[in-house]
Amino acid sequence: MKFADIQAVIVDLDGTMVDTLGDFEVALNRTMADLGLPGVDRAAIERTVGKGSEHLIRSLLAEQLRRPEVIGCGEACPALSVDALYERAWRQYQHHYLSINGQFADVFAGVEDSLRALQGRGLAMACLTNKPLAFAQGLLAVKGLAGYFSRVFGGDSFERKKPDPLPLLKTCEALGTLPAQTLMVGDSENDALAARAAGCPVVLVSYGYNHGRPVSSVDADAWVDSMLELV
Repeated sequence: MKFADIQAVIVDLDGTMVDTLGDFEVALNRTMADLGLPGVDRAAIERTVGKGSEHLIRSLLAEQLRRPEVIGCGEACPALSVDALYERAWRQYQHHYLSINGQFADVFAGVEDSLRALQGRGLAMACLTNKPLAFAQGLLAVKGLAGYFSRVFGGDSFERKKPDPLPLLKTCEALGTLPAQTLMVGDSENDALAARAAGCPVVLVSYGYNHGRPVSSVDADAWVDSMLELV
């Protein structure tokens, strides 16, 4: 796949390079157990992941609090609300996620070979994710992908997250490239909207999460079944 004048590549992490649903499932279910709430199913995580950990936790807390067994607990339960539970949930989630980061996750087929080929072409490369930076750095390291990126930015690296264009613009600035010369590779509408607003060309992988909707319906320059199609 050829894009004229591309000098750099920005790559998303969850759902693009690494299948992390297993990590999310374990960490979130341990968190819910700590809070005395029902477990979270994998489909709910897949629909919700991608907009940052705060959104993930708040959305899933709200979903769990609507479960009949929670609503029907009556006076036996303390007053429960997302706001009341969020701070404790966030602390427990950080603890659990960091303790298992990467253990239940797998690098998608073709990812490392494609990164190696792109790096071999002399392209500047950055990882940009809505995942907290510490989580992202740890995952890239444990999966052997950290060495391909000169820059790594997370959802807490800038004032706003994707789909806002700010993270892409700041990443281009850090790489020293113009947006029009910087390819965004992602798996979701968040990546595409951010890229379009920033002026970056964008390619979406077909196997990611995209909030449970087909990624083929998202406006992009191309869609691929493997990152190897980029090279």
